[in-house]
Amino acid sequence: MIADWVRDVLHATDIFILTYFLVINSSYLVLIVLAGAEFVHHLRRVPFAGHEETYRSPLTEPISVLVPAHNESAGIVQSVQAMLALRYPVFEVIVIDDGSSDDTFARLEEEFGLVEVPRVVPDATPTRGGIISIHVPRDRPDPLVVVRKENGGKTDALNTGINVAQYPLVCMVDADSILDPQALLSVAKPFSDDPVRTVASGGVIRVANGCTVVAGRIVDVRMPKKWLPRVQVVEYLRAFLLGRTGWSRVGGLLIISGAFGIFRKQLLIEVGGLAHDCIGEDAELVVRLHKHLRRQKRDYRIVFVAEPVSWSEAPSTLKVLGKQRRRWHRGITEILSKHRSMILNPRYGRIGMVAMPYYVLFELLAPVIELAGVILVPLGLYVGAVDAKFAVVFISVAYGYALLLNLIALTVEEYSFHRYHRWTDLVASVLASIAENVGYRQLTALWRTMGMWSAIRGGKHVWGDMTRTGFQTVQTQPFEKASEAPAEPATAREGARAESGS
Repeated sequence: MIADWVRDVLHATDIFILTYFLVINSSYLVLIVLAGAEFVHHLRRVPFAGHEETYRSPLTEPISVLVPAHNESAGIVQSVQAMLALRYPVFEVIVIDDGSSDDTFARLEEEFGLVEVPRVVPDATPTRGGIISIHVPRDRPDPLVVVRKENGGKTDALNTGINVAQYPLVCMVDADSILDPQALLSVAKPFSDDPVRTVASGGVIRVANGCTVVAGRIVDVRMPKKWLPRVQVVEYLRAFLLGRTGWSRVGGLLIISGAFGIFRKQLLIEVGGLAHDCIGEDAELVVRLHKHLRRQKRDYRIVFVAEPVSWSEAPSTLKVLGKQRRRWHRGITEILSKHRSMILNPRYGRIGMVAMPYYVLFELLAPVIELAGVILVPLGLYVGAVDAKFAVVFISVAYGYALLLNLIALTVEEYSFHRYHRWTDLVASVLASIAENVGYRQLTALWRTMGMWSAIRGGKHVWGDMTRTGFQTVQTQPFEKASEAPAEPATAREGARAESGS
């Protein structure tokens, strides 16, 4: 009798998990369709985007690019070179060295000839680690500022950067990021198109592993040589490019990655800067902006722009990847817990009624249910609660459907942006899509569950070291020649070809 009860419970649970996978994968399909529609619209207006007019207009708002750096010596020079070579009328690059214990500052000092200068920094947003010194290039006209400060974490570094910034827009970029030459101009375009309502804009993140860098620019786009980063290429494509584009199209964007996003400085000061008590500081900031602006009943836009690209080094070892995913999911848990009063609250419109409930059901709880499926479905099959036919259906829905979504995502990306030009890279992408469902998903589900549990326990969190291997670089002389701006591409596809050197 007890055995029958156990079988009934397992059967009901397995049916629930099957239904959950069907719904979550279908929701991903809806987001991909929305993103595809947005890309079609984007490609039609590219020839009339007016980037040249924006570049030459005296009304284009200047930007302060904030680069928090902690033990980033492997790629910091190439990253800063890329940012200084960006095509934008007026901007500054502010590197905040957050108490690095390696030679991050020494490399910057040697490359750019830094000298210390006196500067009074206002305390517009709260900070913890004090500023040690501020440096600028001695003999070069680069709009570069390097701030050395006591270690206080990434949030503290960004708040310090906001205080140092002199321009009305601030762009937050990871220290291991390399931006496409047009990236800053493109992601700032919404502020030019709708200067009154636009308060934040995010750009897409792509994996730089395997790509070749010359003078701080990606000149040859290739799939990574290792399979772990290859799988992340597909994952980033689905989640960062297509997922966020879909949410942006319906006005429900909750995440702008700290690796590439622009915000109005005055609004950041209004909400008190980035929060020190949340490990997912970038996403928490976006949710807090929604909350602040909805309460004030202000008309605003927070958008995602798919064309500008920030290239970032993805973890190449399981140890570093596990640390990253635990941190990410802990951040989601803390954000949803901190702002739980917004969930299903009509006061916050589609953010409270659609976006946040979705994140609870299909982001926060997804790894737990994934692990439950991995354990309970085989157990149900073993005790006879489900039959082999059900197991086949479950695998088809949970993993076959996910593989189909990856292939659709690759097709949409290939049609829209065509970043990878070699057949070998496309074949590697397809194989990586298959590999993602065998071991990788289960491991990341375990790490994400661990991150959620860490947040529930309330354990201490820090901005830990993420080991970098650096980019594959080719030295060129002189730097000034490499930083000349290319002509604006006529289409997204032609621009991708020009940037990749094909």
